[in-house]
Amino acid sequence: MDLLALADFNLVALHGGFGRAARATGRPKATLSRRVAEMESSLQLRLFERGSHKLKLTQEGMALYERTRTLLTDLDETVNAIASGAARPSGRLRISAPLLFCQLAMGKLAAEFAVKYPDVQLEVTTEDRPVDMVEEGYDLVIRVNPDTDENLYGRTFLRDRLVVVASPDLIRPSVNQPVPAVVRGSSQQTSVWNLITAGGKERLAVNPVLQLSSMIMVRDAVRAGAGAGLLPVSLVSQDLDAGRLVSWGEVEGPEIALWALYPSRRLLNARVSAFLEFLKEVFPSGEPEELAAYVGA
Repeated sequence: MDLLALADFNLVALHGGFGRAARATGRPKATLSRRVAEMESSLQLRLFERGSHKLKLTQEGMALYERTRTLLTDLDETVNAIASGAARPSGRLRISAPLLFCQLAMGKLAAEFAVKYPDVQLEVTTEDRPVDMVEEGYDLVIRVNPDTDENLYGRTFLRDRLVVVASPDLIRPSVNQPVPAVVRGSSQQTSVWNLITAGGKERLAVNPVLQLSSMIMVRDAVRAGAGAGLLPVSLVSQDLDAGRLVSWGEVEGPEIALWALYPSRRLLNARVSAFLEFLKEVFPSGEPEELAAYVGA
């Protein structure tokens, strides 16, 4: 396929018409029209519906535009980086991240990244569901303990652990007595907490007294003395240091790992590379206490 023709097609699609694309780029309108017509003839497909006052992408045209605009952007960035001798990140960077991480850290991270890389237009959305990066147009996703996906590549940038914490005023129940607990989500999810304490392993029966939809709500209710709660170290580290909360033990099981992922089938563009390095600078060891210190939790 003629890359110049493909680039001209993308210009017309982006600006919504031959005249608009010509005025925005300085390219002759006749040249743009001719190249798009040649593409349609070569593909034997109509890419635009041409009305008297309006130009609209056909279904096939939209599919071609969605699939090629990012590739052309990456190609253009690569050429410019080689020509200048250094990759200067610029353009849009779309990131999907889980709710708790967004609530705690992403606002501050995004602001600092924007100051450091003013030519990058950062767009962050909160998603706990597994998104389709290619279909939904994300450059990078942050996920907690993601399932293995052969189409994605990435790295762990933060680790965390779960602990059971409570207000110092809450009396710890005796053996076999249920613990008044503040839980996230449905009470059917948890009936026992298996802990590792200084004295060994311990099982705590759970009696949910509050069911809340976010970890921050759980922490605030635990701070207020409503019951014990199962929370990440990063969220309660400073409360533990200040004595506002006490730890009853660490939960058995694998650590929580936050991953930054991107599609392995695409070249790692300068924007994604810059954000990955930025995360490494902010969280050099990846310990939960680093996240707590960063957000002042």
